[in-house]
Amino acid sequence: MTDVTVGATPVPEEAALPVHPQAQALLDALEAQGMPPFPQMTVPTARAATKGFLDLQGEPEPIAVEERRIPGPASQLPVRIYTPDGAGPRPLVVYFHGGGWVIGDLDIVDRPLRSIANRSGAVVVSVDYRLAPEHVAPAAFDDCYAATVWAAEHAAELGADASRLVVAGDSAGGHLAASVAQAALDRGGPAIAAQVLLFPVTDFAFTTPSYSENADGKLLTRGAMEWFWAHYLGAQSDDIEYLCPGRRADLSGLPPAYVATAEYDPLRDEGEAYATKLEAAGVPVTRKRFEGLLHDFLWTLGATPVGAPILDEVADAVRKV
Repeated sequence: MTDVTVGATPVPEEAALPVHPQAQALLDALEAQGMPPFPQMTVPTARAATKGFLDLQGEPEPIAVEERRIPGPASQLPVRIYTPDGAGPRPLVVYFHGGGWVIGDLDIVDRPLRSIANRSGAVVVSVDYRLAPEHVAPAAFDDCYAATVWAAEHAAELGADASRLVVAGDSAGGHLAASVAQAALDRGGPAIAAQVLLFPVTDFAFTTPSYSENADGKLLTRGAMEWFWAHYLGAQSDDIEYLCPGRRADLSGLPPAYVATAEYDPLRDEGEAYATKLEAAGVPVTRKRFEGLLHDFLWTLGATPVGAPILDEVADAVRKV
């Protein structure tokens, strides 16, 4: 197991650090604004509140951006395509935003994806999949798999190389990327060269130590995750194919993975357990725990710039394909 980091400074994995001052300042500011917990919000209110994270992300980098609609399983899917300068063909990243399958959209990851595309030299296709509770599981997964198939089939048109296809996402998007990688292996394609899983959800369970340690007061709470899962599942059981990537018995043959976790995140342990399980199956894994930071700080890099090295690490994982 590799060392973990705060920013770019390695520390032994067993060394626990307090919440980083930048992360604590963010928590204090959110508390001062009186933002209620997700379980106390309606879905429309939660979606509107999510827009506030855009002000925490810094200035957007310039890059060529195209809005398109592509065929989906139930309707046309909006996608946003980022194409950096330079000659192709480039790596191709299909990206799924976070938000517990309930909130989030193309805008919430627009600024991070501009940076990742510029730093990696990859074409990035960001997918606006259907959200719950209007569309329960497996609608989001179905959309993301269909978008990945489309991107692979249209790689040349996009100036990208289909043999260097990466699936990526943050939080619930990391869950969807892991699930798409598994489905692509089972279904004979598309061939995926790497998976980038940022703070991923990998199981429908709330029993890990990180869920206990970070149940409240650390941005994402246990109650919020229960709220997200309830909306995504609806009245269904959790016996849905590709719903819990961490429960898959055989992970051999999956593409190399970059797995990032944050210390003060309820999802920390399930993300790291999935990385360990991938390694045990012989899958090459690069893992990084960002000590002192909160869940999905990709959304708050303007307020918590200590986490900015994650952009270079994701770009490096993409370039390696």
